Amino acid sequence: MEYQLTVANSPSQVLAKTNRVFVSPDDPVAAIPFVQLGDFVYTVQADELITPGYIGLNAIQRRNIRVSSGDKVAALQFLLPSDKFQIALLNAEVDFVTKRAVRGPDLELDAHQLSSHLQSRFAGQVLTAHQELSFEYQGTNFLLKVSGIMVADPTAEQLSVHRGQLVPDSAYIFETRHGSGVKVTGQRSVMATQLFKHKEFNFEMLGIGGLDDQFEQIFRRAFASRVFPPSVVERLGIRHVRGVLLYGPPGTGKTLIARQIGKMLNGNEPKIVNGPEVLNKYVGASEENIRNLFKEAEADYQKLGESSDLHVIIFDEIDAICKSRGSVRDGSGVHDTIVNQLLTKIDGVDALNNILLIGMTNRRDMLDEALLRPGRLEVQVEIGLPDERGRVQILQIHTSKMSSNSFLGRDVDLAELAARTKNFSGAEIEGLVKSATSFALNRQVDVTDLSKPIDEEAIKVTMADFLEALDEVKPAFGAVIESLETYRLHGMIDYGARYQHLLSSCRTLQARSSENTPLVTCLLEGPAGTGKTALAASLAIESGFPFVKVVSAEAMVGYSEQAKCSQIAKVFDDAYKSPLSVIVLDDIERLLEYVAIGPRFSNTVLQTLLVLLKKQPPQQRKLFVVGTTSLGMVMQEMELAAAFNVALHVPRLSQPEQKSVLQQLGAFSGTDLDIAVAELPDLEVPLKRLLLLLDLARQGQPEEERVVSLTRWSQVLRDLNG
Repeated sequence: MEYQLTVANSPSQVLAKTNRVFVSPDDPVAAIPFVQLGDFVYTVQADELITPGYIGLNAIQRRNIRVSSGDKVAALQFLLPSDKFQIALLNAEVDFVTKRAVRGPDLELDAHQLSSHLQSRFAGQVLTAHQELSFEYQGTNFLLKVSGIMVADPTAEQLSVHRGQLVPDSAYIFETRHGSGVKVTGQRSVMATQLFKHKEFNFEMLGIGGLDDQFEQIFRRAFASRVFPPSVVERLGIRHVRGVLLYGPPGTGKTLIARQIGKMLNGNEPKIVNGPEVLNKYVGASEENIRNLFKEAEADYQKLGESSDLHVIIFDEIDAICKSRGSVRDGSGVHDTIVNQLLTKIDGVDALNNILLIGMTNRRDMLDEALLRPGRLEVQVEIGLPDERGRVQILQIHTSKMSSNSFLGRDVDLAELAARTKNFSGAEIEGLVKSATSFALNRQVDVTDLSKPIDEEAIKVTMADFLEALDEVKPAFGAVIESLETYRLHGMIDYGARYQHLLSSCRTLQARSSENTPLVTCLLEGPAGTGKTALAASLAIESGFPFVKVVSAEAMVGYSEQAKCSQIAKVFDDAYKSPLSVIVLDDIERLLEYVAIGPRFSNTVLQTLLVLLKKQPPQQRKLFVVGTTSLGMVMQEMELAAAFNVALHVPRLSQPEQKSVLQQLGAFSGTDLDIAVAELPDLEVPLKRLLLLLDLARQGQPEEERVVSLTRWSQVLRDLNG
């Protein structure tokens, strides 16, 4: 039944703090125990001071149901449900009704005494999620905000509901807002949920995807202990983790993670420090900058001890200031003293327990070892390239707005795009989405008339746009198929049984599904011009591995020995970041700078190759290395051939094989083919040499005319062989 009543004030200040509503004894509504006003349910109490037709509400109640004095309000009779309505656990935030003008020490409230007081004051009342109640306790007016209600359920331990009734057995969990000036003590075994602004540790909502396992590790090791009250941590006899190091390739989201972690935490605003800005030209100023970062945390810890707020310090590019001591030879020793100062602040004699350092770097190997031990940056999490499931999450994040605003075409298949974007980092996937969007926007722009109105409804980012974007945006740790194709311009020619045996032998060497051999190496040796590099490129393309890199001397012209070693080591290091990788070491003797006169070669590069060819990749990583050389005997003498698992010989073409190649290329008519092969000066010819002779013989002929005359063939052979 519904009653139309006029809103009035509560009869007195004392009654206003009971959370009841007051009506005239002469009104029929006075006989009803509970009424529902808007979304909230209140206990009804009759009072002679209320005029018939009116209902007395305090200021908090009027704010909850959004009415003012004199407004009409509909009061509905509320009947208590028969089951699952008695509150087992009430989560509520305690705050002052009136905010403090001057910040002083926090007012401490004992949780047990506060629970008893609320139980005696509000017993039997019906409470609703997000409801606010005012009450007086120890001479101070407080505000209670209901944040969660749990009821007992026979089928489960507890069930979260929207509304419930307080009973004598109801338990309370009190929360306080950071900076409110209220502190609740004595809550044993209750999570200190005020550490986080939100009650869910959901990073996908923050715009980070594909890093579920890493976040689980970060939360377990760095934040789980901080969720519990200090008394529990003290009884466990442990100290909180003070440092987290995020490392990995560029563009994988390290800085974004640190920034969003800072946003999720209550307490002081995180201090973000870009590594190089700590440095100062004045003596001692750099160390002072480090000390200033910890000054607020020290003052807070001295004042409040273990109850002080968490202070987060984020170091971006931490390798710029924390290099290994003794590695920087600038004569000043500033980098060394910065490391020393940072170590003493994190884990010195007067170590703080209310700090969390988050460091980020692409080069973990450059950091001082003392910084990485337990007690300092002990939680080290690799933020690597996302897997296919992670790429789907990242694509969903970056296309969520265009999808919700109907700009994303229905034909866009994010799962297919995730499969096509192997080894794309998060930043590169974002770049892919931007590129695809640019194609869609460009369709709506008339370059000849830029003042022409744009039809926003016609903007659609389609699957075709994403496929075009894939041709534009290439991953840094990807396989550039176009460059590999340049190594086999004529394609692969099956010249007979020896080629088929060679190809099948190469194909048996696979690292994708092998559990016991994550590293497979193969050396292709044979005379110059036999197609070793083309075969290696074909193996790399056929493998379908997401990471393919060619290490060749032509890319290192003018490099010193140390620079060559660094470049080769970097390629291997990049390969370890991809789950499946192929490295082609082309023309190894040129990499070694080998010269037969002398002889002369680079022992530094040789030792680098020997070490890297035997180094096992990290767990869950597979690496296939293919090397090519024209000097097989020299490789054996250098013991480099023994570093490869398998060595395969790539031979010159015999006469039957020469005939097969020329026949496949349609170079001669049937009767001329045997004569053309017989005219070759050598019994065995390298494949590239044969293709060169054929190209020279075809010069000057129309493109559609593929057959070469014997006269032209003989002339080319005489010209080249004297």
